[in-house]
Amino acid sequence: MIINIASAKTVGIEAVPVTVEVDVNAGIGLHLVGLADAAVKESLLRTVTALQSVGFRIPGKKIVINLAPADMHKKGSGYDLPIAVGIIAASGQMDLPDAEKYMLLGELGLDASLRPVSGALSAAELARNLGLKGCIFPRESAAEALVFEGLNVYGANNLVDVLRILGGAPEAMDYLMTDCDREMAIAGNLEKDYMDFSQIYGQDIAKRGLEIAASGGHNLIMIGAPGSGKTSLAKALAGILPPMEQEEAITASKIYSAAGKRSARIGLMRQRPFRAPHYSASLSAMIGGGAGDSIIPGEVSLATGGVLFLDEFAQMPKAVSEALRGPVEDRKVVISRLHSKVVYPSSFILVAASNPCPCGYYGEKDRCTCTVGQRLGYLSRLSGPIMDRLDLQIWVHPVNTEALLEGHRQGGRKEAPPLAENSAAVAARVIVARERQRQRFGANITNAEMDARMLQQYCPLSAECESILERVMGKMGLSARAFSRIIKIARTIADLDKKDDIEPKHLLEAVSYRFLDKRNPM
Repeated sequence: MIINIASAKTVGIEAVPVTVEVDVNAGIGLHLVGLADAAVKESLLRTVTALQSVGFRIPGKKIVINLAPADMHKKGSGYDLPIAVGIIAASGQMDLPDAEKYMLLGELGLDASLRPVSGALSAAELARNLGLKGCIFPRESAAEALVFEGLNVYGANNLVDVLRILGGAPEAMDYLMTDCDREMAIAGNLEKDYMDFSQIYGQDIAKRGLEIAASGGHNLIMIGAPGSGKTSLAKALAGILPPMEQEEAITASKIYSAAGKRSARIGLMRQRPFRAPHYSASLSAMIGGGAGDSIIPGEVSLATGGVLFLDEFAQMPKAVSEALRGPVEDRKVVISRLHSKVVYPSSFILVAASNPCPCGYYGEKDRCTCTVGQRLGYLSRLSGPIMDRLDLQIWVHPVNTEALLEGHRQGGRKEAPPLAENSAAVAARVIVARERQRQRFGANITNAEMDARMLQQYCPLSAECESILERVMGKMGLSARAFSRIIKIARTIADLDKKDDIEPKHLLEAVSYRFLDKRNPM
């Protein structure tokens, strides 16, 4: 008797179907075929022990288990559950009429308990697209998959629970994730633990730059002395971004699910990610990598929908910083191996931070002890192409002592209003600017994503603006990419100003955020 159990394999952030075929017939032996890796082959002994622990036997016949399609490599421990169910059904030890109607995925313990697996969200989406009745996952993995309407998602604690569900037992409904759970999943966790703008004293120019970056989806770099607040500002940026759209939340959640970072979390990610890897992170950690088709997402993908903060940017290995050029420009990363290629999304706001010189105090009166050559050599570690992709360039000066003391005194008075505008007020303006872009483009596209055609169509310049831009280009010696960056920034500033056309003041403010493009900025 041949039994077919639906399962899945995650490639990138998408799941592809895998059918676990089990046949019990005359003969001797337990055979697993279908390009399974070592982890899958080891599952046979684990599965057999789990079956015996709950009272099932291994029939003294030939058992052939095929993972189809046979020309695709299978990896991981998620096939334990479909293999176990297939053996039980094919050997006739239990009548499981619905065994072929559900997507099954899960790792078995020796006591037949179920452990979470990665990729459950993508597998649930595949089950819905295939028209299956539902999916059965370990309880923790089922929590993250509870977002698709019209699909029954069951969370089981062990193999016995799964058999009750497939056998149609009355208590099977106890394992069905309820509508209440689904509402919680859709609502998500909207609480934000980002730093608030009102907690950052001074830095009005930097805050204005962050507001522009959030409104138009622009990348930026902050240059400043140690302790000037660059890290705090970067953390506050994530708090003024608009709420995640459904599509953004699904994409980000699928990335984290594929990376195995979503277990026991209910529903979609609703809080925008903030990733801050150390500057010594390897190329694979930053971009993503792995052997064969076991390619996991890197920081550029885990930051999708949110902020990627890279402190000490000038200290990063040159190979790593240069590898960011593609993901930043294309908003996706392609990782190729000899027999496989995986595409991961990488749509994020890049926030880079760096000291201006080796000692870190250039521009702060007479505190700098570096020579001119040392200063020029420090930031020259960052190539022109990567700097061109950073739309906004902001110089952050340390806050003076008086402002710090006033902020400290104000913080101790519960009845006193905050010294600075809070993040909620800034976020409200960002949402208005984003809505203007949505109406302009007819899609969820930001100004930073405009191509050359869209730039010409949506960013016409008056004669006065053209004259200003021509003088600036000639004086600063800007590249063609910097030229388009300035226009995009000006378009975002105009959106914040609720203007349909770019005005000279918008263009001049945009130019002020390109100070590193000067021939002798230091």
